[in-house]
Amino acid sequence: MPASATIIGALLGLGTQMYSNALRKLPYMRHPWEHLLGMGLGAVAANQMVKWDAKAQEDLDKLIIKAKQANERRYFDDEMKKVDMFAGKLQITDLKFALSMIVG
Repeated sequence: MPASATIIGALLGLGTQMYSNALRKLPYMRHPWEHLLGMGLGAVAANQMVKWDAKAQEDLDKLIIKAKQANERRYFDDEMKKVDMFAGKLQITDLKFALSMIVG
């Protein structure tokens, strides 16, 4: 993947410089060092984009895991707070539920 990103970036840099020369009606290969500079900058930009995409994917995966854990705590832990069955004992931790048991 990095080799293809490097090649694509270099071609984009070269194409940008040649297009710039064509717009100004100059010879395409005028100042060849500008073409090399454009190719180098294009290659660096494309490789950085690939790295940024991989990092963004990792960060997104971490956020999805955190969101799933938060949802599990929000929806499943609330049920466990109402009635906690442990070793055959009934522990009532929700005050509203306890009052309904006494009055009811």
